[in-house]
Amino acid sequence: MSTKKIKKFYWENRELIIIGTFAALIKIVSFLVSIMGGGMNPISMILKNIIATALLVVLVANVRKFGVLMLYVVITSIISIIVFGRGMMIAPGMILAGLICDFAIKFTGGYKSNFSILLGVAIFDILFRTISLSLGYLMMRENPKLLIFAYIAVGVGYIGCVIGLFVGNYFTKELRHAGIIRS
Repeated sequence: MSTKKIKKFYWENRELIIIGTFAALIKIVSFLVSIMGGGMNPISMILKNIIATALLVVLVANVRKFGVLMLYVVITSIISIIVFGRGMMIAPGMILAGLICDFAIKFTGGYKSNFSILLGVAIFDILFRTISLSLGYLMMRENPKLLIFAYIAVGVGYIGCVIGLFVGNYFTKELRHAGIIRS
């Protein structure tokens, strides 16, 4: 009898499918809410960020492995570049924020703790926006007043992100109660 060792991969197929599906779902739903809301008004920006952050919390709570935010960021960046033709300015900020927040979740209690997941997603949202705005500031050094609207839009959008954390936590509890999320 031969005993062959089966190589076990870190990511299961199910997890990769979930990450890809949620990445596409977050992009599509955010885009549709922006269009249905009439563009760049505060209500649609808040609603878009509520939905995006809530779905991101559900994604991280569902997969619960180190690197889930990083993989989400890579897929989201590729979708943004290919489908929307933009995303090169926010990709470095998202990649750096995803890496930092994966480590933050790991060192604040791990992926088993709902608090550390919520903290990691909150830090991810603010960190990638801050890094992206900082890169925009570096590009607009000659006239930084052009970024005032961007600062206001990010501030209003982050209100939706904070609300989305609580909505995502509620969704996670309900999905766990329904047996869809197993932890």
